[in-house]
Amino acid sequence: MDTRNITYFMAVFEHLHFTKAAEALGISQPTLSQQIRLLEADFGIPLFDRIGKKVIVTEAGKLLHQYGIKMLQAETDAKNAIKELISEKRGTVRLAVLPSDLDFRLVPLFVEFKTQYPDTQLQVFSTIFVRDEVLNHKVDLGIGLRSPVDKRLVQVPLGSEPYYLFVHMASELAKRDEIALEELNQHSLVMYPKGYLGRDLVDEACRKQGFELPTVMEVDSASSLLQLVSAGVGVTIQPRDLLQQHSDWPDIVSIPISEPAPIRHLELTYYADRFISKAQQKLSERLIEFFQSKMR
Repeated sequence: MDTRNITYFMAVFEHLHFTKAAEALGISQPTLSQQIRLLEADFGIPLFDRIGKKVIVTEAGKLLHQYGIKMLQAETDAKNAIKELISEKRGTVRLAVLPSDLDFRLVPLFVEFKTQYPDTQLQVFSTIFVRDEVLNHKVDLGIGLRSPVDKRLVQVPLGSEPYYLFVHMASELAKRDEIALEELNQHSLVMYPKGYLGRDLVDEACRKQGFELPTVMEVDSASSLLQLVSAGVGVTIQPRDLLQQHSDWPDIVSIPISEPAPIRHLELTYYADRFISKAQQKLSERLIEFFQSKMR
């Protein structure tokens, strides 16, 4: 068994279709089928059940998938470590970030990083599933909400940020120094759809206080929410610094929410037992410094 066979196996696992997997790999379907049979013979157990035209992963296949991810990542780590030893070119750094932080906060930092490491390809992905992307080795680093301690991960606290109410400057609320969550039952609220991290965090804070906030409109981007507030459609509840990072909405005012207010806790995560390049280390240090200087 070698990593090439594991790569073949992972393609079939992903597509659950031998022809599609072979096309993705750039090999013939008979060649792929033969390699999978050899892999199954090596283990002495089927990895896939072929039921008619359907391909179903067996329990052995699911187990191999867990270890296959680690095997392929270990090979990549070894190659990256050796490349860094013999070359000034740093390869690729993959970073997963929450959508609102990518849109409004981090681009200047990325420009600075690219200036410092011009030979490094920085790939930044916007996702609410930051922790899963790190655990599945799809990214090298992740910035997301604080999660339960996981021994597989290094989890670095970045700070906490309260949620504020954002309103149009002409609103009757604009002159308030503070507002309680339950008061917002009387106002038109625009928010992310249910299932989005920011929305769920606010909803949980409301549930703890015994009520649920109704919405008049739901959209899936922070920029759209701010446009709706600017147009006077409604008010929204977002992280405090969201507005401070962007100057396109001078007609929006942010108002602190009285305790107990929703608060988000951010962390930087990466796999504990994998190779970290110098560029990744520098980006991690810069991200930690950046967030900890911005958040309490």
